[in-house]
Amino acid sequence: MTNSKTKTIEKEKVVAETINGRFAMLGLMAAIGAYLTTGQIIPGFV
Repeated sequence: MTNSKTKTIEKEKVVAETINGRFAMLGLMAAIGAYLTTGQIIPGFV
């Protein structure tokens, strides 16, 4: 006997996670850019 239950994922959750991942990548690139240009992770914050 096999269990034929399939999980369905709502499209809204997939879209939300995709957007979340893209903003996380954008934030990481901004942090790297700030570090490379100023030498600080948060410019102006001691």
